[in-house]
Amino acid sequence: MFQLYEYAPENTQVWETAWFRIEDKNYYDLRTAFWVYMNKIIPLILMVIWFMTCKKWWYHVILIPMCMYGFQFYTALNNTTNILDIVEIYWLLPIMCIIIPFVYLIRIKLVDKYVHGIDLKKIDAELEEYERREQEQQNTSKEAQTQEVH
Repeated sequence: MFQLYEYAPENTQVWETAWFRIEDKNYYDLRTAFWVYMNKIIPLILMVIWFMTCKKWWYHVILIPMCMYGFQFYTALNNTTNILDIVEIYWLLPIMCIIIPFVYLIRIKLVDKYVHGIDLKKIDAELEEYERREQEQQNTSKEAQTQEVH
């Protein structure tokens, strides 16, 4: 798929056929433009497939390079300057600030449950049972005190 750029004509910015017309004035020629597009879209497609088919707990981390390639592809399509792949990291930082803590919290829960054998639901249930028993003991001791007074 990456070699599709070789089918684009060289030394022209317009490609006309009976079915379509492609024009790109942001690059030297269409072959260069297609080469840049393929460098961005192929890894993006592969990462989307990986993200959709991954069954590991850390699959959300794949969103970070996916977003990077998505921003780079968008910049390559709308290239009005000669600068590529520089400012995309600044757009990616807020996304990383959301995804990284989310994945870390999932990891902590999985490690606690499967590695250390700590089940938070069982611990919560035991604490509730302990509080219930303590409340019953307090109620019975209050009843006993009120009976002694009478």
